[in-house]
Amino acid sequence: MSITGVDRSVREGVLGGSPTRPDGIAKALGSFEFSSDLGGDGALWGATLRSPHPYARIVRIDLSAAWQIDGVETVITADDVPGAMHYGLIDQDQPVFASDVVRYVGEPVAAVAADHPETCRRALEAILVDYEVLDPVLDPESVVDGRAPDIHPAGNMLRQQRIVHGDPAVTGDVVVEGTYELGMQDQAFLGLEAALAVPDSGGDGVELFVATQWLHEDRGQIAACLGLPEEQVRLVLAGVGGAFGAREDISLQVHSCLLALRLGRPVRLHYSRAESFLGHVHRHPATIWMRHHATSDGEIVKIEARFVFDGGAYSSTSSAVLLNAITHAQGPYRCANAVVDGYAVRTNHLPCGAMRGFGVVQACFAHESQMDRLAEACGVDPVDIRLRNAMRTGDTLITGQVMDSVAPVEQCIRETVALPFPNEPVGGHDGDVMRLPGGAGRTADVEHVVRGIGYGVSMKNLMYSEGFDDYSTARCRLAGGVATLKFATSEVGQGFVTLAGQIARTILGVDDVVLDRIDTSVGSAGSTSASRQTWMSGGAVAAACEAVRDTLFVNLAMLNGLDANTLAIDGTDVIDTAGPFRVPVAEATARGEIEQTAVYRHRPTEELDEHGQGDCHTAFAFVAHRAVVDVDVELGLVKVVQVATAQDVGRALNPLSVVGQIEGGIAQGLGLAVMEEIVQINGTIRNASFTDYLLPTMLDMPDVVATLIEEPEPLAPLGAKGVGEPPCISVTPAIAAAIRDALRQAGRPHRIDRVPVRPIDIADV
Repeated sequence: MSITGVDRSVREGVLGGSPTRPDGIAKALGSFEFSSDLGGDGALWGATLRSPHPYARIVRIDLSAAWQIDGVETVITADDVPGAMHYGLIDQDQPVFASDVVRYVGEPVAAVAADHPETCRRALEAILVDYEVLDPVLDPESVVDGRAPDIHPAGNMLRQQRIVHGDPAVTGDVVVEGTYELGMQDQAFLGLEAALAVPDSGGDGVELFVATQWLHEDRGQIAACLGLPEEQVRLVLAGVGGAFGAREDISLQVHSCLLALRLGRPVRLHYSRAESFLGHVHRHPATIWMRHHATSDGEIVKIEARFVFDGGAYSSTSSAVLLNAITHAQGPYRCANAVVDGYAVRTNHLPCGAMRGFGVVQACFAHESQMDRLAEACGVDPVDIRLRNAMRTGDTLITGQVMDSVAPVEQCIRETVALPFPNEPVGGHDGDVMRLPGGAGRTADVEHVVRGIGYGVSMKNLMYSEGFDDYSTARCRLAGGVATLKFATSEVGQGFVTLAGQIARTILGVDDVVLDRIDTSVGSAGSTSASRQTWMSGGAVAAACEAVRDTLFVNLAMLNGLDANTLAIDGTDVIDTAGPFRVPVAEATARGEIEQTAVYRHRPTEELDEHGQGDCHTAFAFVAHRAVVDVDVELGLVKVVQVATAQDVGRALNPLSVVGQIEGGIAQGLGLAVMEEIVQINGTIRNASFTDYLLPTMLDMPDVVATLIEEPEPLAPLGAKGVGEPPCISVTPAIAAAIRDALRQAGRPHRIDRVPVRPIDIADV
């Protein structure tokens, strides 16, 4: 990994204090406690019985044999849910336990608690469920055209949305179109779902230790299902081993709390990898048709598009994912006219919801493939076609919203193009087979390997949209020169715990910052998703620290006959800019404490109207990618050699963390491009393991060459944009474009309109 375009070492934080992660040493030593490491005195084990069918009616459930097994403490079904029977992030359409119908393979039907995981396994096997198997709905198009029968009382159409902008009848001199498909991708976090539920001694409340992305949203859904007031349900963030959207929906939270409250004893649940594939949402598979109209020299005149997203059995966030996809149909390009139709539908596949990129990944693969088609049709270079249409601040989006974020699209493209190419030929200078497609398999022949180059550019909305009341809360206490921060921001590996300390040190002039336990005893911080926490929780921490600092200034001014408005922080001292007064912050706070709580909200957004018009998004970030790929055109094998990228970050508060996000995002985008896909046949997953669900390893990772484009965002409280999602978005179409380029050079042009790209899509068969 190399990085350019930053005028300081990536090992130095922009804000005060060390940029070292407070959890870094424990994670490096293997002593960090993840949620699956949780244990408790007298804790029982829990387990979940799941449906083997994609669609079936439950005729009868017989629990008697399970109850007779020694060590089984309780068995629960839908009949034992005391509160709301359904939950969900947007629409509450998913049952805690299926009671009459199961709608996907893996849907929970019952749960047990016992003295040992093996006892749990035997108990689940002893539960008898009689099913009447029904014909599943597996074709999303059958939902769109109305052929499919409803599989849920709420119907099969999760959302239908149209965007009409400008003149829908206008056309262009050049017209290109294509249909693009994306498979279902798993978030593939390494830390499996796990939780420990500890009931209160009086049995009227519960404390849940869980790895999640949104503590307060979980609490609201859990409390409703338990039939308890929210204050009687307390959540504590356990160690999170990755999330990427999959922990935004609840999974085992309600089940573990039900078991613990039923027994009055702690209960821990821990999914296996195979169960994890069934227990969380995934990236939506999608089919997208696009038609671009342009002038003869390649300027976009109109975009037409049709998006069909398979949401699986329950709604999760499908409606919001679809909105993101269709509102990003134009990509980071000017477009005066558009007609876009979007459909998110219910089927009997695994439920789909949030994943890094949240609908924009799908849209980007389509619009970037179209840009390459348009370049070819116009006889224009793929880079030039993008520069010719690059969006700028002040342009109007196809929703009618004005782009008022900093929009350095042209700079992203030009700086990506300027980054150095790999200096080694195909196979390297030493002929190492590990540098060839196929690696140690020694299957590739250098004579059949062709190097291709491809580009991708994208934009991504930041924070929540469509009128959502998006806010974050933080508390700061300063005493004896030590700042203590309290927030409910889920640390899922993105590094907010590092950034929060940097913010406090910079604003307060202290060296020592203590992070209090992350739990629901403070106001909500919202979800760690949508690239929002640096902006939102960073804004809340900054506001709380500034309130403490300002109170300190007022107190010192009163005690010393000064003007609070002339006081400032200089290093670790408070100084009077109008006089000689200087005192260390530690000394100034030695005999008392100051505590302030702050809530940060971004500017309001609005829902789209019937024509898909409205200011529905808060802000945007931009990125460009260039992929260099070696392709064995005979065998269809691919090796990504290098990815170059220039990313719009606003202000890089911790450049080292930004680089980590760039590398991780590129890995996930590479996975979607050439490896990762959940395979379902007749509604049943066939590759629920990391043996069969292929993930990029260190051997698959290319050299990453990056530059950070820093132009502080005036809309952001710290000038910084979220950086988590953009790295994974346009790298996928860049890799696909590079594969197309290699095939073109080999005289075997293939469209490559589907990802992940398989050998059969490349090699002649």
